[in-house]
Amino acid sequence: MFRGFYTVASGMLAQQRKTEMLSNNMANANTPGFKADQSSMRAFPEMLLQRLDSAEVPTERKLNIPFNSEIGALNTGVYMQEATPNFLQGDLKETGNGTDVALTNLSMPVDEVSGALGSIFFTIEGLDGTPRYTRNGNFTVDGSGFLTTANGQYVLDNSDERIQLPSDQFTINEDGQVLVNDRNVATLGIGFAGNPNTLVKQGDGLFVSENNNPLPSAYNIEGVSFRTSQGFLERSNVDAARTMTDMMTAYRAFEANQKVLQAYDRSMEKAANEIGRVNG
Repeated sequence: MFRGFYTVASGMLAQQRKTEMLSNNMANANTPGFKADQSSMRAFPEMLLQRLDSAEVPTERKLNIPFNSEIGALNTGVYMQEATPNFLQGDLKETGNGTDVALTNLSMPVDEVSGALGSIFFTIEGLDGTPRYTRNGNFTVDGSGFLTTANGQYVLDNSDERIQLPSDQFTINEDGQVLVNDRNVATLGIGFAGNPNTLVKQGDGLFVSENNNPLPSAYNIEGVSFRTSQGFLERSNVDAARTMTDMMTAYRAFEANQKVLQAYDRSMEKAANEIGRVNG
């Protein structure tokens, strides 16, 4: 009976975490460059139940020979193993704002080990000075002429240096070059992740690589081709209709587990108050 409590509780926790993940996806449906999370549900390892029994041998000494009688397998519940971002390319939205830039994956190699499709990211200087990566190209120019993200973090060039512009009148061509008066003043830092699933979300649309190692430049990777579009932003790749459907499914699963838990609770109450009653 108690195993049932634990199994049902694990199902409720898993669905609660999935609902929280889906709610976060829905809340960022309009966040530029946001990559929706996907849940991975796993069952706890199965246990093989056996009953310890004995058989009496008809001898003078009445020997008992112990043996195990197999009952069957028991699965003890489910859990949400992890939430992994979906790095599918989002649609482009024209904004007309000169500081907005969007990345478009044209040709990306497939990682031989994981089978994942590679992806590219803008390179950002993190608050601790280490590189961060994002698909959100909603940039701005601060008072000192530096190209920054909306929350004030510096956009880096291809040499991992801050991009300082002599004027707010600049253009960015399809190759990522930043031009002022037709003169190349910088090249946007674009990092390439062969297996983007190894990146870790840091919040604010930022990712960090394993062990904080910088990603290689996408300009130097064979088979990688992309385009930068000034005046555009990449939309979130959240599918609002699918997310709402998944949320309703998670709610229904949570309610089903809740009803089973209530049934177990009623059974335990009856066992304690009625079956276990000692008649005087």
